[in-house]
Amino acid sequence: MKAGQLFTAMVTPMKPDGSVDYRQAAFLADRLADTGSDGVVVSGTTGEAPTLSHDEKLNLFREIVNAVGGKTEVIAGTGSYDTGASIRLTEEAEKCGVDGIMLVTPYYNKPSQEGLYRHFEAISRAASLPVMLYNVPGRTNVNITPETVARLAEFDNIKAMKEASGDLDQVARLRALVPEDFLIFSGDDSLTLPMLAVGSVGVVSVASHLVGRRIKEMIDSFMNGNVKSATAIHLELLPLFRALFITTSPTPVKRSLEFVGVKTGPLRLPLVDLTPSEEQQIKDVLRHYGFLEHS
Repeated sequence: MKAGQLFTAMVTPMKPDGSVDYRQAAFLADRLADTGSDGVVVSGTTGEAPTLSHDEKLNLFREIVNAVGGKTEVIAGTGSYDTGASIRLTEEAEKCGVDGIMLVTPYYNKPSQEGLYRHFEAISRAASLPVMLYNVPGRTNVNITPETVARLAEFDNIKAMKEASGDLDQVARLRALVPEDFLIFSGDDSLTLPMLAVGSVGVVSVASHLVGRRIKEMIDSFMNGNVKSATAIHLELLPLFRALFITTSPTPVKRSLEFVGVKTGPLRLPLVDLTPSEEQQIKDVLRHYGFLEHS
């Protein structure tokens, strides 16, 4: 979060028996660091966080810090619907050497705006590292408003937000209310460019598992005033952005990585594999971008 524009919401590789493949996770983090990512977000939505145990998350944080610490930023997903558990995981994650933490809005229990404020307040007071808030109402069924984020931005360590509401008006209102140095990241690959236009600084990406350098080029082009070039890259990548969400993420991206030779292993229930039709759609898109041979 120091100066990064492209963070990858990293998948969690699994062994065939469904256990976490820590060695492959370290390999993947290193690969992402070499292909454009300024940082990796570990144990987020794309990392199947709801099915990872407390100890599995901590082991992931340690292994990935050991693999890429100092080379790229490591952001630990430590938020949940339980404030106390989030505080404990955050405190332990900091001891693993991560560079920051990401806190999702509490899901299932549907807190009010005041409840959201107090939840994040409590965790941030227990943390010393930079905090990225994560708003994804399509998953959590609760939306944190720009006004609430502006209150939270008064805390010294709440530095950024991953905004995945899909509401550009909300992003613009947020930009108008928070301090200039508060960083807003798109939480949707397909909205990265539009969000840059209303004040975001980059993206926490899924597609960067495959096209990180190209996404970075798009962001750099926009930031350097070459909007035409940035738009061309956005339109070029749009079919891939859409394909990676034809069903519940991270299923498409995990399978895409497998198809291009990067082992990610099975998903954990309740997530299931692609249908034959979905698999064909993914392979067709990967062929279009030259990842697979045409046949």
